[in-house]
Amino acid sequence: MLADLQDLTVNDWTLKVRQPAGDGPHPVILLIHGWTGDERSMWVFAPRLPKNALLIAPRAPYPSQHPEIAGYSWVQERVDGFSRLEMFAPAVAAFETLLAELPAHFPQADFSSFGMAGFSQGSAFSVAYAVRNAARVQRLAMLAGFLPEDSQAALPALAGKPIFIAHGTQDQTVPLARAHAARDQLAAAGAQVRYCESEVGHKLGANCVSELANFFAD
Repeated sequence: MLADLQDLTVNDWTLKVRQPAGDGPHPVILLIHGWTGDERSMWVFAPRLPKNALLIAPRAPYPSQHPEIAGYSWVQERVDGFSRLEMFAPAVAAFETLLAELPAHFPQADFSSFGMAGFSQGSAFSVAYAVRNAARVQRLAMLAGFLPEDSQAALPALAGKPIFIAHGTQDQTVPLARAHAARDQLAAAGAQVRYCESEVGHKLGANCVSELANFFAD
């Protein structure tokens, strides 16, 4: 799969891209990796996403700071527990600048609104971006992820937004309770939440991968 992808550098950002099939304007789906991941991490999901969609996977801007694992992070400093909403603000601001540049590189794609699929920390970053730019995020998938700490007051910005949450019941990295809390808080804020869980660890089960495909096919 990775051999079929295009590498692209835009300013300080490193991206991997799957060009869409067919004529434009093409929808856009942004694939947001988790902590210690990079622009190669999310392509396992690509075969289940619409063929006519432009898929873009950016590398997060900060080193992971993991003592043993390389990779990248959406927050500058690693903390015990889960990152607060404000900690994602620098990456969100940089990401907004990147998105302003991308239409010039992909003139047949529609960047007026787009989907986001984030894994683990990437889902928290996706929420942090979406609450600040809700009009641009058409739909959002949180995969083995969590809401940023202190984000509940910002969630009403996502009212009416389709959001898919998928989680493993055996996840030892992001506890299942985090997924339940995200489901309940987003639903209370008015989001259109779909929820799926599987008897797996920090990944998606086959049933939730199928549901992810359905979510982006709608």
